[in-house]
Amino acid sequence: MKRLLRVALLVFASVSVASAQDDRTASSPAANAAAGFGNMSAGAASLTFSDVVLWLSAEMRPASSAFAEPRSFLAPAEAMAAPDPKFAYGSRNDFRWQLGLGVSLLRFRSSIYYATGVGTDASVTYFTNEWLGVEGKISTDFAPAINLNEHVKYFSYGAGPKIAWRGRRWEPWAHTIVGGAHILPQTGDNSKNGFGLQVGGGTDYRIFPHLSARVGVDWVRTHLFGAWQNSGQANADVVLHF
Repeated sequence: MKRLLRVALLVFASVSVASAQDDRTASSPAANAAAGFGNMSAGAASLTFSDVVLWLSAEMRPASSAFAEPRSFLAPAEAMAAPDPKFAYGSRNDFRWQLGLGVSLLRFRSSIYYATGVGTDASVTYFTNEWLGVEGKISTDFAPAINLNEHVKYFSYGAGPKIAWRGRRWEPWAHTIVGGAHILPQTGDNSKNGFGLQVGGGTDYRIFPHLSARVGVDWVRTHLFGAWQNSGQANADVVLHF
């Protein structure tokens, strides 16, 4: 609006100067001098009007580009606003943490007694990249009564590396768990605690993005009662991804 008012005032001034020139030419004996002065004023006014028009047209060109500039800045802003995936590999995103909870079946074999126990299995895994993780594992197993109605109670714990091929649905894996074992009943002067090693593998099946089903089998190597034992363990878990 201010620009239009300026243009209107300049046009009105130009018309007024032209009218005054005609009147002075008709009534004044010094018409030539007045006409020259009027011609100069009219010329100056016309030049000023054209300059203003050119200036307005030139000023309006960047005004249109000013509306286009924000669009150029919006694209990077929208790209930066998109959250980064927690863990990306291949053609999909996945999570670094896995929490497994389930049941465990242990067949314990030693020179003193055999026992088959059922209990719980829990594990936590953190993946450092798309195939290598660090796993911590705890298992408890309880067997029927043996040796004067004493129940066998087995507890193992440990941690170690885990490798996995993390597909879209299936995730086969292998791990090694190094730690310890605790078993009851105690025999003679032997300790209830000893060394424990688990080596095995299994597979996960992805049901939902945050939920999988797991089965695994391990060879269990323990040192209890002053001797080495070779046992077997299997587990079935539900795995949460986060």
